[in-house]
Amino acid sequence: MNGYLNESNFMMVEEGFTTRDLLENLLVELCPASDQQAFFVADLGDILKKHLRFLKALPRVKPYFPVKCNGSEGVMRLLAELGAGFACTSKAEISRVQSIGVPADRIFYSSPCKQVAHIRYAASHGVRLMTFDNEVELSKVARSHPHARMLLGVAADSSPSAHPSMMFGTTLKSCRHLLETAKEQAVEVVGVSFRLGSHSPEPQAFAQAVAAAQLAFEMGTELGYQMHLLDIGGGFPGTEDTRARFEEIAAVINSALDLYFPDGCGVEIIATPGRYYVTSAFTFAASITAREELPSEQPGSDGGWDGGMGGCRQSLWAPGVGLLGWVEMRPVTVTLPHPCPLQRPCPEHPWHSSSLRGPPEHTEDHIAEGLELPELQVGDWLIFEDMGAYTIATSSLPGGCPPPQITYAMSRVAWKTIQLFQGKPPQREDDRESVCSPPSCGWEMAEALCVSPVFTPAGII
Repeated sequence: MNGYLNESNFMMVEEGFTTRDLLENLLVELCPASDQQAFFVADLGDILKKHLRFLKALPRVKPYFPVKCNGSEGVMRLLAELGAGFACTSKAEISRVQSIGVPADRIFYSSPCKQVAHIRYAASHGVRLMTFDNEVELSKVARSHPHARMLLGVAADSSPSAHPSMMFGTTLKSCRHLLETAKEQAVEVVGVSFRLGSHSPEPQAFAQAVAAAQLAFEMGTELGYQMHLLDIGGGFPGTEDTRARFEEIAAVINSALDLYFPDGCGVEIIATPGRYYVTSAFTFAASITAREELPSEQPGSDGGWDGGMGGCRQSLWAPGVGLLGWVEMRPVTVTLPHPCPLQRPCPEHPWHSSSLRGPPEHTEDHIAEGLELPELQVGDWLIFEDMGAYTIATSSLPGGCPPPQITYAMSRVAWKTIQLFQGKPPQREDDRESVCSPPSCGWEMAEALCVSPVFTPAGII
């Protein structure tokens, strides 16, 4: 084992557990007088499954996990143990990754807009791989980090409505000028990077972006650069309820890479999958601290008169859910899934049109409207699944509120699989058989859990 993750970092559970089982056990253990209002449960085995699935579907691509998506220690330790790299957007993220022992050559300073102080911090801590898409960034790097290795950010989709919140990259028309400017300022360019956003783009968009990257590679080669690294970004779905499944996207990417960057051409391929890794691994629980029943004649959230299925409406206050609104980038990237009550309601009981709000003192903090929920009371718990992406605060929240606690769990089969993945098979034969038998905790790809080690990312510089 690499030493990033050990059994003290998570709760070992027996095969067959579910996050709901663990949630119920944790809630039983909570003192009734406890003021804990929200917490996460994270299934590290789910992340392991995603990692093995990624390596199988994209064997030429090395994953670099974007820390801004989920910078929790358990996630970083697991992915570091599995050999993944990390994409950081700030000094704080670089420091967080290096604090657990990840070497600098597995860190990609991926932000296209960097503070000079953060560039200098990266330089002093050995982080060399960065990206740029304009002359201002070039000049900052030329002054502050002469040993940087830069990736030219190329716009993957020029349509104005494609990904309006993820503006990244220059146009192909401007690539040559930026490459010439980099040459004048003695900045070394080693490849190309593109981004397709994080909302499950169409598979064909990846093929178009790879084709554009190949043209930018040719420009760099003509100017004398040793172009050897391509970053295809993220945008891979974190759940199965998307228009295109991960394997469909991977098949398109593999075809495009074979066409424009064939195996043996000397170009390394990396990606920054974020949502893909962590979305489905995290479940969030929040308690209701206040409730108000509204008569059926109250107007609904859409301005119409809506009494709900039960003839009345209810407003529920769950401060723990309100804390998620303070997490960086939530207004752009996080869609709150439909909650379900921890206790399954009786089918005969009526359901009500419900609104969900944050702290009671913030009456304007409307988290969700028009939810169909059973009648709930103060002290009841709501469960939100698929909450691993862009929901984890890594420091205290406004008002001094601590971030919701995270309980990490992993089955014994998953832990033994990590040992096997690292080339250290279990000593006992029955342990080996248990690793390679079809697991029962919802893993769909038993064969993926029995693969031999595929790669351990070497230094990319």
